[in-house]
Amino acid sequence: MLAVDSTRYCVSKYTIPQPVDVKFSSLEAELRAILVEKSVCHGNFTLASGARSDFYVDAKLTTSDPRAALLVGRVGWRLVKETATARNVHVDSIGGLTMGADWMALSIGIAAYLDSPSIDIQTFSVRKSAKKHGRHKRIEGNFSEGQTVVVVDDVITTGDSTLQAIEAIEADGGKIAFVIVLVDREEGGRENIEQRGHTVVPIFTRADLIGTDAGRRSHIAVA
Repeated sequence: MLAVDSTRYCVSKYTIPQPVDVKFSSLEAELRAILVEKSVCHGNFTLASGARSDFYVDAKLTTSDPRAALLVGRVGWRLVKETATARNVHVDSIGGLTMGADWMALSIGIAAYLDSPSIDIQTFSVRKSAKKHGRHKRIEGNFSEGQTVVVVDDVITTGDSTLQAIEAIEADGGKIAFVIVLVDREEGGRENIEQRGHTVVPIFTRADLIGTDAGRRSHIAVA
């Protein structure tokens, strides 16, 4: 999800408060704190959909942060395991559309390996268009036809980026197990993806981030 802004502010330094919301585990609470402090931005933004919003989640500031990446991996892998068990599916690989999915997929893949090296979970990245030279691949990394994959994305608004990844994976013979997103802005993206028959499991929603950020926001407009 891209944005152009005229005026904005983001907080670049963060502290980790003690978790107080029983809805979240300590790992999730810490990850949410980093998201709020590093990635929640306020100003005047144009989203990729063309809609205007005074609320933007620059999630890559979190997913590229080493400490946060560890948390994304551990929380994300736990969610992958729980969802795969509940749906009785075996997951071969994890990936999504560059670049929103890239750091997130690798973090979860590393967490999976650290949890159990015998679990052969691979990661990959979907290009926005096929490479013009070499092997002319649309999907880079450890993906092959017939694999069952978890599609990930850092933020969904309309769901278009996630759907682009799904279409590319299916075109190359992959099967979609389900979708994991770091932040669901709750603006129709989840519904758009689920209308295509794919379950979407968010780690956090817009409401989760607004709730923790309420003390320093003036208002959050629905884009």
